Amino acid sequence: MGFVLHPIDWAVIALYFVGIIAVGLWAGRKVKKTDDYFLGDRGFSVWLVIGQAFGVGTHAEMPVSLAGKVYQSGYAGIWYQWKNLFITPFYWTLAPLFRRFQRTTTGEVYEDRYGPWMGAVYAVFAISFFIFNMGAMLKGAGKLVSAAAGGAVEPNTVVLVMTASFLVYSFVGGLVSAAYTDFVQSFFILALSFLLIPLGLARVGGFTGIRETLSSDMLSMVTPGDVGAFTILMLTINGLIGIVAQPHILASVGTGHDEYSCRMGMAAGNFVKRFCTIGWALVGVIVAVMLAQENAAALADPEEAFGYATRELLFPGLVGLMVASVLAANMSTGSAFTVDGGALFTQNFYRRFLVKDQSDAHYLWTGRMAGLTMTLLGVIFGLYVGNVLQAFLFTETIAAFMGVSLFAAFSWKRANRYGALASLIVSSLLFFYLTWSDFGVLLQWEPANFGIALVVGFATVWLVSLLTPPEPTSRTDPFYAKLNQPMRLNKATGREEPMAEEGHDLLWVHLFDLQLSQGLGRFWRRFRVDLQGLAWSFAVVVGLIALAKGILYLP
Repeated sequence: MGFVLHPIDWAVIALYFVGIIAVGLWAGRKVKKTDDYFLGDRGFSVWLVIGQAFGVGTHAEMPVSLAGKVYQSGYAGIWYQWKNLFITPFYWTLAPLFRRFQRTTTGEVYEDRYGPWMGAVYAVFAISFFIFNMGAMLKGAGKLVSAAAGGAVEPNTVVLVMTASFLVYSFVGGLVSAAYTDFVQSFFILALSFLLIPLGLARVGGFTGIRETLSSDMLSMVTPGDVGAFTILMLTINGLIGIVAQPHILASVGTGHDEYSCRMGMAAGNFVKRFCTIGWALVGVIVAVMLAQENAAALADPEEAFGYATRELLFPGLVGLMVASVLAANMSTGSAFTVDGGALFTQNFYRRFLVKDQSDAHYLWTGRMAGLTMTLLGVIFGLYVGNVLQAFLFTETIAAFMGVSLFAAFSWKRANRYGALASLIVSSLLFFYLTWSDFGVLLQWEPANFGIALVVGFATVWLVSLLTPPEPTSRTDPFYAKLNQPMRLNKATGREEPMAEEGHDLLWVHLFDLQLSQGLGRFWRRFRVDLQGLAWSFAVVVGLIALAKGILYLP
């Protein structure tokens, strides 16, 4: 007889659903207008932004795909999720941009900088991103929960129940409900990341048992084959360029009540995720050791590794907690995607081109229905996703090609709409052509192909922008004026007020105008906040790498 969930597990799962829906409905009870629903009125505390950045950026397909990759290829597979480790310090410098844009969606940012039709192009990309990512995320949860339950629960049942739950509070409370539930669910995600480790170590004889069972290549953090230095470099660049264009980022990290909240939220929230990644990688290592020590057959699908560990190591109650944690990882992201997708359709399509000059209540309901529709399309896509890791890398790669034009938008005043569109088309088509030529499929990430396509994308935006007319100053001057003026929310008056303190200039905005000829003292005074945060953040990066490597030498 196969493994079945214990009644205690069902009770834990039911309690989770009731509790998280209650939190979401409570948090969203006062949402009455679009600013509340789409952006939480830009008044979130630093803790809410941290929880939101961590929760929205962490999905169930991540531990599923990473544990599977490490089980298959060794500890170096950690870089498929740690591809953003070296760029996380730059989140400190990128976060203020999303607040200074003063927009609801990134599509509106494109419209401000490049004009309405580039805003529409971005909206098409973003809607596709939400649907594809939602599908990969739901597929990851279905795989994990079904494997953890020994097939007692069908993956499609998991998808439907989970989706229905986060739709309830997202539909009512928008980003406010999403932010509060993300904060609560972040604790479940931490449990998801580390619950299996002590039990797994006890099963295999600790880290000593791991070292005695697996080869040094399997425990290396850099291997010359599957995950070499070049692959790590390309994954890192992929993450840096793509993060700015991902459509949920503006709402996730640009909603703090001041720039410090946004900076700390984006950087600290993602560092917590990098820490959790060590736990996911160790699960893959532990499963490889368990099967080797027991002379068991290899898993038919490497992405079953996390579910296998859950089924083999946990006892009643903890299995239910693990399933609830998986659901939390997906529902936190799913709720944000639902709200952000609805905002994007409403602000960039419906309000811009279809129905103008309606009441705020009309657009609020439009956003709710649009978010619901995109979520259901994501569910349908999720039923057909095969390899979760490749689907995840595919969406992030397209985001990188879109990100080329956004980096150009805030760093280079000469960039124009023609260069922006050309770079997206040329880099994407080149990437797909190279991938098809090498593998006969489109859904396959390969570092060299990505690197070539990205370099060509940057060259294209530069060349085409120089050969075509610049954007009018009536468009670019207001855009850069906002980027050069730090703002904070005065909670007493409810209004945005400028910050007069020196040191808040942004490195990305002045990338080609650093004025180093005026001396390092002047450079420090202008960019003091950016530079201090970068220094502390890179120290954290070094500490995480040392922890990931050093932990393998414990007894």
